[in-house]
Amino acid sequence: MLSGALCHAGEKSTLVVNLEAGRPQTVVTYGTSLTSGGAWVSQLQAALASRYPGKAQVINSGQGAMWSTWGVENLDERVIAKKPDTVFIEFAVNDAYLAYATSVEKARSNLETMIDRILAANPECDIVLMVMNPPIGIHLEHRPRILDYNQMYRNVAEERQLLLIDHYAAWERILKDD
Repeated sequence: MLSGALCHAGEKSTLVVNLEAGRPQTVVTYGTSLTSGGAWVSQLQAALASRYPGKAQVINSGQGAMWSTWGVENLDERVIAKKPDTVFIEFAVNDAYLAYATSVEKARSNLETMIDRILAANPECDIVLMVMNPPIGIHLEHRPRILDYNQMYRNVAEERQLLLIDHYAAWERILKDD
């Protein structure tokens, strides 16, 4: 269930611990069109509302066609100003987009900057990194190094001991079998 998805090495996330204790929480989702238009955000809101009625507000701060450079530039207004208790971040898919010319190293620097600035504003903020579904067809052709960007997210999550939700393998199975 929800609390099972939000645990790290068997420990519940700060979000789940706080909600179970009855403390209201603000959750901000931040990323690409996979967030701004993604069904997962409304599904997250519905799951939180069902399990913790009236305790969690989910704010979708994603923006279609954007990448981590935009994420850094808009972080104050779209994330920090919302005073989040938890932030979900995903920009790898558009960082990998050739037209944006964002190297893996630059994408990592941008991601680390966002994490550092969020934590400077609220050291208790729970940050969840996300690896999203694989691009296919022409979208994959425009993102030939997507695996490197996804791995960078996994590495940052591990090194910084952040939660990671990795959708990639499940989506690859769905695409292969369906």
